[in-house]
Amino acid sequence: MSRVPAQLRTSLAALAMLLGAGGGAYYVDEAATREANTNAYIQAVAADPQVSDGIRIAMVMASFYESSNRHIGVPYVDKLGKGQPLTVCNGLTGPEVVAGRTYTPADCYRLEKRRYIGYEVEAKRQLTYWDSYDPFQKATFLDFIHNKGGGSLEFSTMRRKANAGDWVGACRENTRWNRGTVQGVSTVLPGLQLRGDSNDEICRTWRFGARS
Repeated sequence: MSRVPAQLRTSLAALAMLLGAGGGAYYVDEAATREANTNAYIQAVAADPQVSDGIRIAMVMASFYESSNRHIGVPYVDKLGKGQPLTVCNGLTGPEVVAGRTYTPADCYRLEKRRYIGYEVEAKRQLTYWDSYDPFQKATFLDFIHNKGGGSLEFSTMRRKANAGDWVGACRENTRWNRGTVQGVSTVLPGLQLRGDSNDEICRTWRFGARS
């Protein structure tokens, strides 16, 4: 049984269809607001010629993991994040996130795209075999950097295994990154467990243009 949630599988399938059709339409039930919003976001990601397929996939993944495919335009305090940072859009933190400001979908996409281009530069720097990876594999590394930071990857067993040519072992490391601090105690968080299990499966078994 797949550990990738059905909603995420549907979103990634929609993206793959759009890219495979050269930008053709992918239709969902317009009566379902969340699905309609997801469809619009996926079409925006697929239509942007300035980003790679790995970035496109990673952005759709984060839209699910961070906001269940709902646009979040008002900054909130991430009480489960390290330092409880002010957060907006699909898990964005940092100086660009200003309390009291409303971020439109266009604002979020612009900021997210800029971040992901930076993640890709970081991944290329750290991962010896980056150019040989399938876009789904690349996307899971980009999602890791988005969620955990480039510093976490740099000193991780995930990176060591990847650069030793053990990409399967590197993929499996995703499942270990499932803990956060709750009231000062290291705790397995369901959201991180789901993310890690899902990314492990995507990294090891999904391939662009076909899914095994």
